[in-house]
Amino acid sequence: MLYVIHCFDRENHLELRQKIRPAHVNYLQQFGARIKAAGPTLDANGAMNGSVIVVECADMSTAQDFAANDPYAQADLFREVLIQAWNKVLSQD
Repeated sequence: MLYVIHCFDRENHLELRQKIRPAHVNYLQQFGARIKAAGPTLDANGAMNGSVIVVECADMSTAQDFAANDPYAQADLFREVLIQAWNKVLSQD
């Protein structure tokens, strides 16, 4: 099943995001084709302020573990993380 993980950064944490980013990207790369899409969300000025990841996981518990083990989460970058099951209906890939 696919899960959308939508993470919202804490205010004024861009420097922490940039510092941890290489470890975060490495973490995502370990999951290969299970990562269907990933990238930062941007504020009105184009600065990164969160993340969206679409990942294939066996169940919600696995998706929660995936999100909790992300280096960004472990560095306490996020003020909120929302995880929802997602049904992919259309793709332009």
